[in-house]
Amino acid sequence: MPKIHYINPETLSINQIETILSQGYQLALGENAIENIKKCRAYLDQKQTKADHPMYGINTGFGSLCNVKISNENLAQLQENLVLSHACGTGDRVKDEIVKLMLFLKIQSLSFGYSGVSLELVERLIFLYNKDIIPLVYEQGSLGASGDLAPLAHLSLALLGLGHVKYNNEFRDTKEVYEELKLEPLLLKSKEGLALLNGTQFMSAHAVWALIQAKYTVRYADLIGAISTDAFDCNLSPFDALVHQVRPHEGQVKTAEMIRAYLDGSEIAKREKENVQDPYSFRCIPQVHGASKDALNYVHKTISTEINGVTDNPNIFVEDDKVISGGNFHGQPLAIALDVFAIAMAELGNISERRIYQLVSGLRGLPAFLVDNPGLNSGFMIPQYTAASIVSQNKQLCTPASVDSIVSSNGQEDHVSMGANAATKLMKVVDNINTILSIELFNSSQAIYFRRPLKSSPLIENFLEIYQKYVPVVKNDKLMSDEIFKTKNFLQSPEARNILIME
Repeated sequence: MPKIHYINPETLSINQIETILSQGYQLALGENAIENIKKCRAYLDQKQTKADHPMYGINTGFGSLCNVKISNENLAQLQENLVLSHACGTGDRVKDEIVKLMLFLKIQSLSFGYSGVSLELVERLIFLYNKDIIPLVYEQGSLGASGDLAPLAHLSLALLGLGHVKYNNEFRDTKEVYEELKLEPLLLKSKEGLALLNGTQFMSAHAVWALIQAKYTVRYADLIGAISTDAFDCNLSPFDALVHQVRPHEGQVKTAEMIRAYLDGSEIAKREKENVQDPYSFRCIPQVHGASKDALNYVHKTISTEINGVTDNPNIFVEDDKVISGGNFHGQPLAIALDVFAIAMAELGNISERRIYQLVSGLRGLPAFLVDNPGLNSGFMIPQYTAASIVSQNKQLCTPASVDSIVSSNGQEDHVSMGANAATKLMKVVDNINTILSIELFNSSQAIYFRRPLKSSPLIENFLEIYQKYVPVVKNDKLMSDEIFKTKNFLQSPEARNILIME
């Protein structure tokens, strides 16, 4: 029997989401969520029968057409037209894992009971999630302002039996899948199309996915940085707790602790050093990695708040007898956080590439390019080029999206967040950092080989012993790209992650 996560109007953490995804939990609505959804829909139905004034998106057009009143007999058609007209995404297909997260986060937001949707609609979203029916969603099309309109419209097409979905690892017409499963398409009620499309679930799903990856990436940056520190025969004095007590940024203090823990018991670290000082890329690991960690704490807080909020419009407050058109769909909090996220991750790559460069420079008793017979062998010369090119690309990708805005909807939506662009480019930055750290591990493992018979710490020796079963020490030139990919795959493996010290 599959495990079940019951959705209720309570705080959901990023760690919970990771567990739900990784352990294949099914979703179901808890009693409080069911009650809230029903109560809000009943209130809206009653409100509509009595209302003789326009209520945005319920009995009016959308965007700059907000003053156009729609007759009661056309309200269902209004909602379907909204989904169809807004499903104009383009570009690359969004990863299945992120589309599934979009479904999850949309269900979570609607469960609070401020959106006016029917219980049937939320249960159909849950059905799609549980059956792994993944709508085809495209990366481009959202301004991150009136919610993620285009991508959420593509997500919502599946409710209507329209568009395309991935089912049993095959892309098919949604209509075909519905016929196979004997499902009837939903007929949207008033407000439901708008509740589906107004929301930040495209941006927040990317953010949550990136945070789950970054949790491990940041820890690898410390571990691999520690291996490189020993490989370059560095002093440990810059990691002394006293240094960091007098400038006690939380991330800096914790990073110094991590480096000390990883290098505890290292023979290389204990021996007397000829060099008085080390390059900043080693000596300042706590300051640089720590600053990124502190930035990610802000990002984590912002994303956690977002996924536990209601981001559609208008919001319905049953107890206060109010239907309020506001701006909770605006993605600015996310856009800024996602830009900061990308910058924080990119800096881990910047400093990693500098350590790679130092390791191949023929300094401190290491052979040039970390290989015997340099000249005949080029060794690790070009992996550093690869890392440098990726670092340069990250600098371009870190141009902030959140400072841009283009007027849309005939001037009604005159400031937009561009948070969706921040989200999609962040994904590339996160992947790039994993590649750069893989190249650093590939280099530092090779450099430690040239320190023999001295050993690093027991933890690092254990880690390298496992790693070198995947990627042995390079004795003569070989196809280096293969080794980098193997390293990247290794870092995704449970046996590698199990060695990480998780704060």
